Amino acid sequence: MHRLYYSPGACSLAPHIVLEEIGIPYALELRSARNAEGTSTPEYLALNPKGRVPALAGVPGSAGGATGLLTEAPAILFFLARSHPQARLLPGDPAAEARCLEWMNWLSGTVHGQSFGQIWRAQRLTGNPTQHAAIIAKGEENLGGQYAYVEALLADGRDWAVPGQYSIADPFLLVFWLWGQRIGIDMAGRYPAWAKLSARILARPAVQRALEQERVSVAAPPA
Repeated sequence: MHRLYYSPGACSLAPHIVLEEIGIPYALELRSARNAEGTSTPEYLALNPKGRVPALAGVPGSAGGATGLLTEAPAILFFLARSHPQARLLPGDPAAEARCLEWMNWLSGTVHGQSFGQIWRAQRLTGNPTQHAAIIAKGEENLGGQYAYVEALLADGRDWAVPGQYSIADPFLLVFWLWGQRIGIDMAGRYPAWAKLSARILARPAVQRALEQERVSVAAPPA
């Protein structure tokens, strides 16, 4: 049985949703900086030296840390979708599958790693606290351009992130919708196409179950 190490509302929410979509038994383990069992404890670092979530136990192989532990949200999402094809969470067409990976790589590496890293983790980029405000401001500028790009892509009338099929890219996009709300962006007002997609994702029972389990409150966008 898989065990998902997560923090409420973090990017680990997307694999959590996918586990619910697949419908297999799994265990959750909370790892949050807001409690005593965070990601920087010796116990967790021995398991996952990256000291991050998500991490998924029960996957053959190792890339450092515990044997059987898979890290990185795109890799976890891809593994879950490929190993449970009956859930139809990954397009069968190679080009569409590549588009799904394109979404996830960009969201993880650029939107998350770059912009939200600047906004939420300026201390990781410089040891000089006087530079933090400038780094945060640049992150907000970068994010504005990236969110506008997402909106432009979704405004072509597509039904899902990869047209024609709900896939693992959609719950990952939902994470960044929720993060936009968290930092005070008027997501529904500024990004109507993204709002429409997010409403469709939030209406899925698996998504509702994952949000309830993590006790994440959501201001639902207009359908």
